[in-house]
Amino acid sequence: MHASLTGRRRVGLALLTSAALAAASVTAVTVAPASAATSATVTVNTGTSLGTIPAAGHGVNVAVYDGNMNSAPIAGLLRDAGFTAVRYPGGSYGDIYHWKTNTTDGGYVAPNTDFDTYMGTVRSAGAQPVIIANYGTGTAQEAADWVRYANVTKGYGVKYWEIGNEVYGNGHYGSGWEQDNHSDKSPKAYANNVLQYISAMKAVDSSIKVGVVLTTPGGWPDGIVGSGDSADWNNTVMSIVKDKADFVIVHWYPGATSATDSLGKVSQISTITGTVRSLISKYAGSRASSIGISVTELNPSYQLTTATAALFATDSYLTWFENGAMNLDWWNLHNGTSQGPATGDDGTPDYHDEGILSSGASGEPAANTPFPPYYGLAMVGRAGSPGDTLVKASSSSSLLSAHAVKTSSGVNVVLINKDLNNSTTVSLSYSGFSPGNAATVLQWRKGATSISTSSASSATSITLPPYSVTVLKASGGGTSSPSPSPSASPSPSPSPSPSASPSPSPSPSASPSASPNPGQGCTATYTVTNSWPGGFQAEVTVKNTRTTPISGWTAGWTYRNGQTISSSWNATVSQSGAAVTAKNVSYNGSLAAGASTSFGFTGNATGANDVPSPVTCSAS
Repeated sequence: MHASLTGRRRVGLALLTSAALAAASVTAVTVAPASAATSATVTVNTGTSLGTIPAAGHGVNVAVYDGNMNSAPIAGLLRDAGFTAVRYPGGSYGDIYHWKTNTTDGGYVAPNTDFDTYMGTVRSAGAQPVIIANYGTGTAQEAADWVRYANVTKGYGVKYWEIGNEVYGNGHYGSGWEQDNHSDKSPKAYANNVLQYISAMKAVDSSIKVGVVLTTPGGWPDGIVGSGDSADWNNTVMSIVKDKADFVIVHWYPGATSATDSLGKVSQISTITGTVRSLISKYAGSRASSIGISVTELNPSYQLTTATAALFATDSYLTWFENGAMNLDWWNLHNGTSQGPATGDDGTPDYHDEGILSSGASGEPAANTPFPPYYGLAMVGRAGSPGDTLVKASSSSSLLSAHAVKTSSGVNVVLINKDLNNSTTVSLSYSGFSPGNAATVLQWRKGATSISTSSASSATSITLPPYSVTVLKASGGGTSSPSPSPSASPSPSPSPSPSASPSPSPSPSASPSASPNPGQGCTATYTVTNSWPGGFQAEVTVKNTRTTPISGWTAGWTYRNGQTISSSWNATVSQSGAAVTAKNVSYNGSLAAGASTSFGFTGNATGANDVPSPVTCSAS
């Protein structure tokens, strides 16, 4: 998608469904007053794992035409919402943007939106970058030079790179909004050029992960065979790229005709991921299980600043995670509008703006004011952290969506009350987990301008306000380990940093963790976040235990079963025999008193993948 701060788009969205998009202005409806609470039951089965929360999963787009994208409040707003990924340089701008000169072919670039400034915001927010390499007006060499600058010259460790944006919108199928200067605009040409990009970029940094653009199943132009082609876009591209890409990319803009219809669109997600996973399996051979699915643009494309969009955001993100998506990037951080405000059919303002923060356009709130979708996405961040286990939760009511996350301290249950007029009293039961007598309740409700926090005397009963998102955090103990669900998509989970690699399906067992070993000014905690036959992914959290800042740290451990490290991020990791040493990199050595940082890695394990102990840490 291409969108600008005046709210305009090029013709041809990434996804056109059979349902027509709603009109831009919606007549206000009268909302009935809340009545007595309805009731529902929710069952949480902590023994059925749906994978883990991907470390680069919780993302948002930014664009170089947005003069507010790096303004002072942004890093804090991103961090407070728990975002772990930020995509750049902005949808279709990715196919006209030249990073060296910070210019575009025919577009507008706002001041202070260059790559280095963007990286400063991303790192300050504790997130990782997702970068669109310019396919439309760029070259494989330009992309390779960007990798060199980012990862060799600057040491940013940028791992996720897309080759172009919505390249299928280049006019080959009739509708064209994506700039593509190649004389041959066919899927065959794109795929062969992708192979050149991958080769050139990985020659600079072999650890990067490169994504290839697919059309979204069920959306235009999926299934269309263009002039001169022998197959549609997806089959043509994958038959040539095969296993050379590390992840595939789709965009999701389902559209709707009403608030109720919009909230029901999450039902599309399992079908889309299943279709994409089958396509990968058809062409990628033995690497199929390690190739990820990334949704680098999504929003409901319906009444985008309303409370409905907030509920959609929470429900859709968690559902995508449960179906194995490795990265989701909401469109957009700021977007702006050229229309005056209206009222959505849930009774809340619709500014016709695809941003989660106001751009301060005429008729809108002050710049950087959060719209409801911001809070819906922030509730995703409250639901759990990267590496936490998604477990099965079921609801008895079609107006109540339920998700659950197993953490190191208990179970977080996410409850989305889609009843516009009525509160809902929910009775919860847990399998494989015994909740304590108290719980913490985080909640956003229609009309709220913040997320509230309160205490509850029970984790088995709660009354939810109408049109609200609630995270019920129950502490307690488990009685069984999660086992993989047969319905979960075998999609990889990305690593906790830009150098992350999509890795195979999560281990059936809960992620083990080593207790921190008291060190010299710091502690290091080792956690296995993902494992598969022959390999694993782990994370180490380093914490400054001094009352004064530290300027550097070194962690170390010794493996007992022949494990070897294959790639790492956010630390310089070396291995000599069984002994491993990890040192901070330039940007995460300085830690304030009590502050923490994390680094991660993937490794090979032919035997038992036990957690090493002790894990030592020394600070300087």
